[in-house]
Amino acid sequence: MGVRKRERAIQLKEAKKDIAFAKLNNCPTSPRKMRLVADLVRGLEVGKALAILKFSSKEASRRLEKLVLSAIANWQAKNEDADIETAALFISEIRVDGGSMLKRLRPAPQGRAHRIRKRSNHVTVVLGAQNNTQS
Repeated sequence: MGVRKRERAIQLKEAKKDIAFAKLNNCPTSPRKMRLVADLVRGLEVGKALAILKFSSKEASRRLEKLVLSAIANWQAKNEDADIETAALFISEIRVDGGSMLKRLRPAPQGRAHRIRKRSNHVTVVLGAQNNTQS
């Protein structure tokens, strides 16, 4: 491996220390309902986002709260020497994508049947750090 390539790899590794992510796959909630909650916390500081999620009455907020806590734990695992308060973590990206659909049939009048689509979603939370204490 060349010297330049090794230096570039070290730079990329240092740049990735500031971000951490967590994923939730096949969550049995429709993507539309999850996006309503995700839009509340997009771009916010982590402490503020957790407070909003904790006191939200929506069922999707409980799942999202656990996901943000998981992303924080992932960030701590990457940065064992850093402190959360000085890092100023914030939700830099939150994505809600549609997952697999369970298709069911519901009886309808006159011998017909209507299709029921039970939707699920995939959520990805990316945390960023705004630590300005670099020497």
